[in-house]
Amino acid sequence: MRGLHAAVLLIAAALALGYGHLLSSYWMHVAIIAMFYGILTASWSLLAGYAGLFSLGHMAFASVGGYTSALLVQWSGIPVPLGMAAGVAVCCVLGGWIGWVCLRMTGPYLAIFTLAFSEIVRITASTEIGVTGGMSGLLTVQLFHSASRLPYFYTAFGLLAGSLALMGFIVHSRWGLFLKAIREDEQAAAASGVAVARFRILAFAIASGFAGLAGSFFAHYNVVLTPDLGDLDRMAFIVVMTVIGGMERIPTAVGGAFAVEFLLEYLRAFGIWRFVIFGVLLLLTMRFARNGLLTPLWQQFLRLGEVRGGRPAPRDVGQEGSRV
Repeated sequence: MRGLHAAVLLIAAALALGYGHLLSSYWMHVAIIAMFYGILTASWSLLAGYAGLFSLGHMAFASVGGYTSALLVQWSGIPVPLGMAAGVAVCCVLGGWIGWVCLRMTGPYLAIFTLAFSEIVRITASTEIGVTGGMSGLLTVQLFHSASRLPYFYTAFGLLAGSLALMGFIVHSRWGLFLKAIREDEQAAAASGVAVARFRILAFAIASGFAGLAGSFFAHYNVVLTPDLGDLDRMAFIVVMTVIGGMERIPTAVGGAFAVEFLLEYLRAFGIWRFVIFGVLLLLTMRFARNGLLTPLWQQFLRLGEVRGGRPAPRDVGQEGSRV
């Protein structure tokens, strides 16, 4: 990330933090939920967009992280941040195990396996009423004992920024190159010396850990945790957000989460028809902009430094057949 890009992003972050308190309680809640989805779309982009592992169990890990944190805090009385850390750790281990089990699965087989895992988690949470409260929901301990949403706004912002920084470091490191090589051709990557099995497991573990982080935060923000957090509708929501924004770049995936969440609230007057609008938008995206609607804007932003500095514009990797 060049200096100009970092400066623009820091200024945008400072403005968001500085003027966040001016938002009404309603729109602050929408912003918090958008940042919750931002962590989920970014981590799903890391798994599906970079590593090419199309998982439909991402929201199940968010649910596992939420229940783990909520139950540990409720049973043992540990502080909420420690419960959230435990939720992340459990999801990392469980995600690594799922990645190990799915080592030889790709495409629809992997999607069906993770979908089955997701349903197991949801049905277990629905039927174990004595532990999870079933469909009535589990009352959770709040992260902050405050009537204001502002502490949650700042916390969600910090979690999203930290997650993006860590995921950005991964995708721009050698690990990121290995993940992209696995996505393009596993056999060729293995022939080139890439430890395919190890990096597939790592990709699952890391992405699941971030999903667990988002789920544990949501559990202690929303006060009530239900099995709906891990259902297929929410997973479809994550896929739509990521695809509309651009699943092969983490910043555009997060942008898709914000765009869809805010537009859904803005179009609430249209009732159920707003989902039809987004269905049509998704069809148009897949037909005319398969790399996402926000990818061209992000590419223009990346070229900003070169134009101002008189340097040659970067190569259009999309035209060269690369999806990096």
